[in-house]
Amino acid sequence: MNDASSALPSSEHSRRDDRPLAILLLGPTASGKTDSAIALHERLGAELISVDSAMVYRGMDIGTAKPSPAELARAPHRLIDIRDPAEIYTAADFRRDALIEMEKISACGKMPLLVGGTMMYAKRLVEGVAAMPAADPQLRERLRRRGEREGFETLHAELAQVDPQAAEAIHPRNRQRLIRALEVFRLSGVTLSEHWRRQQPENFPWRLLSIALAPAERSVLHERIARRFDAMLAGGFVAEVATLKQRGDLHADLPSMRSVGYRQAWEHLEGAYDRDALRERGIAATRQLAKRQLTWLRRWPDLHWVDSCAPDVDGKIAKIVREHGS
Repeated sequence: MNDASSALPSSEHSRRDDRPLAILLLGPTASGKTDSAIALHERLGAELISVDSAMVYRGMDIGTAKPSPAELARAPHRLIDIRDPAEIYTAADFRRDALIEMEKISACGKMPLLVGGTMMYAKRLVEGVAAMPAADPQLRERLRRRGEREGFETLHAELAQVDPQAAEAIHPRNRQRLIRALEVFRLSGVTLSEHWRRQQPENFPWRLLSIALAPAERSVLHERIARRFDAMLAGGFVAEVATLKQRGDLHADLPSMRSVGYRQAWEHLEGAYDRDALRERGIAATRQLAKRQLTWLRRWPDLHWVDSCAPDVDGKIAKIVREHGS
């Protein structure tokens, strides 16, 4: 027999990974992930799960570059439009929901394809979440009001005293994470950083093939970001945010309204600056987001990079998947 597998020692057979394959298609904003994910769905039959912290919200379509109804008809995306913008949706919530959807897909003999750019969602999906105290709405509200009264820099200074590591990682303007870090310490007496150190690594139920899609040249990505933001403005983005604002139950500190672009549009509607400044600030904020996403990706283990400007980019991604599918 010339079957190579028969020549492998029993220990080699035992090391084979029999977990089902799942694809994680990551990339900075405006890198073309949606188009490639749809192509993979049509080429390989992969079932799509969105990894995007803004697309989970209903009514936030233009500013999130959410797949159009026609695109969703071609390739349905799970975990899109599952929350109201007034609700908070965490990385732990995403992990729970994504694992449920992945189980359903695998049970049907299909391949899960997770696509998006919310890197914390992807990290928590693979590594698990730390066991921390549940949220205390009353404590959160007291901390929020104190931050508005005394300045959130005061809360950040308090966090720096009890948990310097978390304070270094959390920007003073990131109110949600700042309040959560203080809330965890006050409820448990254990810092957020210590909770993460105590976390036990989990065995992920799938073989994960991680692919990063991005232009090789940063200038190309910047051009794409500018074009897409202009298209959003032309497509009624400001009117979309105005409609959300008119509801009356949303405010600028909600995670949904802190999404890149939405924060700037909200401030524009509050009279903070004109439309030209909105465009300038929105593009700058999106570029900063892309920079953070690329920083995450450079640290991601076993990542296959694909130039989104290369000829037949979808064919290249499909080839990587086929090579790792056996």
